[in-house]
Amino acid sequence: MSFRFDRHYTVAQAQALLPRVQQTLARLRELRKAINGFNSQVTRQFPLGFDLGGPALHRHIRRQLEWEDILRNLDDQCIIVRDLDRGLVDFPSLREGREVFLCWEEGEPQIAYWHDLDAGYAGRQPL
Repeated sequence: MSFRFDRHYTVAQAQALLPRVQQTLARLRELRKAINGFNSQVTRQFPLGFDLGGPALHRHIRRQLEWEDILRNLDDQCIIVRDLDRGLVDFPSLREGREVFLCWEEGEPQIAYWHDLDAGYAGRQPL
C-alpha cells in the first residue's frame, strides 16, 4: 500500500509533541509579526531613499532564516500547521489501515479528533 506521508503518529506520540508544537506556534507568530513589521517599514522607507542595510536588515534576514528552518523542520516531521492564528495542526496517522490526520487546535487540552486527508476541519470526528 502506498501512503502520502513518510511518517505516521499514534495519538500518544502526537500528544507528547504538543508542548513543543505550542512553543513552535508561538515562535512562528513572533517571527511573523517581526518580519511583517520590518516589511511594512521597508515599504514606507524605501521610496524615500532610506538605506536598507545595517543591523535591522541583518536581524530581518536571521528571522527569515529561522522562519524557514522551523517550517522545514515541521515538514520533515510531517507536522502540518493549517492555520497559525488558530493554532490548527494536523499529524498524519493510520486508522483502520488508511491514512488520516489527527487534528488538534490550540486551546484543546489533548488530541481528541481525526479527519480524512481531504475532509479538513469540517470533517473532524471524535477519536
